[in-house]
Amino acid sequence: MPISPHRALVSKPPSPADLERERRLAEALRANLRKRKTQAREAKAEHPPKE
Repeated sequence: MPISPHRALVSKPPSPADLERERRLAEALRANLRKRKTQAREAKAEHPPKE
């Protein structure tokens, strides 16, 4: 698996600021996913499939 050029330049461990940004990004993605799932469920409840 090739290493990305960006990763190859960073041989030192990530700085606390980088770790914090990663953590916030992951949290935002999870919150976004939860919101989309909730909206999808609500949309299904409002429009039941026509049998």
